[in-house]
Amino acid sequence: MELITVFKALSNETRLNILIWLKEPLLHFPAEELEDYDANLGVCVSDITKKAGLSPSTTSDYLSLLQKCGLIEATRVGQWTYYKRNEGAIKTMNKLIQKAF
Repeated sequence: MELITVFKALSNETRLNILIWLKEPLLHFPAEELEDYDANLGVCVSDITKKAGLSPSTTSDYLSLLQKCGLIEATRVGQWTYYKRNEGAIKTMNKLIQKAF
């Protein structure tokens, strides 16, 4: 994990918010709005797109960058993609930050 790539990904308010939202999905995505929520899979990209208020392509780009950094994981089920935080990677990032600073 390269901290500069992680910092770049987190330098955007919406991408940072996505990580915050995915930490506690049921708090940030009301259950009646979530499409088929499954804690093992995560949150459907369409729900993230609605919450972010962005176009599907922009949301997809943001999620792709967070995934490339390793901060989130994607699971494809049929035509839907679900995202959740990669807690192991986030712990690693915290340790690297503590070590560097």
